[in-house]
Amino acid sequence: MGTVCNGSHSDFILLGFSDKPYLEKILFWFILIFYCLTLAENIIIILVSSKDPKLHIPMYFFLSNLSLLELCFTSSCVPQMLLNFWGPEKTISYTGCAIQLYIFLWLGASECVLLVVMAVDRYVAVCHPLQYTTIMSPKLCLQLVIMVWGLGLLQSLIQSPATLELPFCLHRRVDDIVCEVPALIQLSSADTTYNEVQMSIASAVLLVVPLIIILSSYGVIAKTVLRIKSTAGQKKALSTCTSHLLVVSLFYGTVTAVYLQPKNPYTHERGKFLTLFYTVVTPTLNPLIYTLRNKEVKGALIRLVKTT
Repeated sequence: MGTVCNGSHSDFILLGFSDKPYLEKILFWFILIFYCLTLAENIIIILVSSKDPKLHIPMYFFLSNLSLLELCFTSSCVPQMLLNFWGPEKTISYTGCAIQLYIFLWLGASECVLLVVMAVDRYVAVCHPLQYTTIMSPKLCLQLVIMVWGLGLLQSLIQSPATLELPFCLHRRVDDIVCEVPALIQLSSADTTYNEVQMSIASAVLLVVPLIIILSSYGVIAKTVLRIKSTAGQKKALSTCTSHLLVVSLFYGTVTAVYLQPKNPYTHERGKFLTLFYTVVTPTLNPLIYTLRNKEVKGALIRLVKTT
């Protein structure tokens, strides 16, 4: 007899790590600390980038947008995660799950595109320094950011309804820590071929293609840097690029492992920890990576503290 499924809009149960209650108690405090740090760090980055005139350049405009994205991205799922890890009640309403899915996909896809834009910005800065301010004009930067948020929203508006229209099993147990596409597809016993193909295409467009563009950009940047004769000049050219590469590695390394890994019980369990990493840990580490390796941001932060 098959699994009974229907299309009713009843509550979902986010199982998380319910088979390891001791782990959930530890994770609650771990996530709470990291979430508070994420809020503080990214708000500081946005304030510093907007307040200090020396940071009114494209690189920091994109960085402040990255901070805003990650603030919203982590806030779309972490509060619910904390509620689920704290007590035995692990339900999330159908509406809450739908909203989480829409926002999660929107901001996740937007970050994929934004990291490409930031790589292109570094390419222009290093390979065409004399034309940098002309090419990366304020108008173009604004258009690029609108494109980033717009493409992310378009991706969410395409994939979210297709996922939510699936008939879900009556037990409504989502074997994940958030309402994301792979887990919701698994909850349906209907033919999900269309959804899986859609997810594969989206993964290729938003993960594989951007990664190829980013790596190609840095390949050209590396050749340009090697032609710089002075060591000081090489270090200056590489300083901001290294930070961006670290951020790209953290984000793409975990997200691609979740969305492109083969489906089996072992990888699914590992996928929960990877989801935890890119929703909780990465948004905390990114501001640190940019500020600890960047004298301009640290200087701006000191000036901001002195004036307050």
